[in-house]
Amino acid sequence: MNVWIAIGVTALGCYAVKLAGLLVPAHTVERPYVRRLAALLPVALLAALTAQQTFADGHALVLDARAAGLGAAAVALVLRAPFLLVVAAAVVVTAGVRVLGG
Repeated sequence: MNVWIAIGVTALGCYAVKLAGLLVPAHTVERPYVRRLAALLPVALLAALTAQQTFADGHALVLDARAAGLGAAAVALVLRAPFLLVVAAAVVVTAGVRVLGG
């Protein structure tokens, strides 16, 4: 039953956040600072999620095959590779390191 309570609370929380966003006055959202923050916030959240999923295992810092895959993806991005090639490089390097026992 605890799972359903968590699902209900999450659904209500999502609805409340969406409602709060609709209640914000339009002139507040149109300010340059707010627009810049709204553009940068998803990138920062995605970077934090990527770092947490790559380098954390519970409360411990971990350097394993995922870190090598992220490094390969970063190199592919620096070389301006297409997105699918970036993902493929990360997958191949991560799988290769795991197969080799890393």
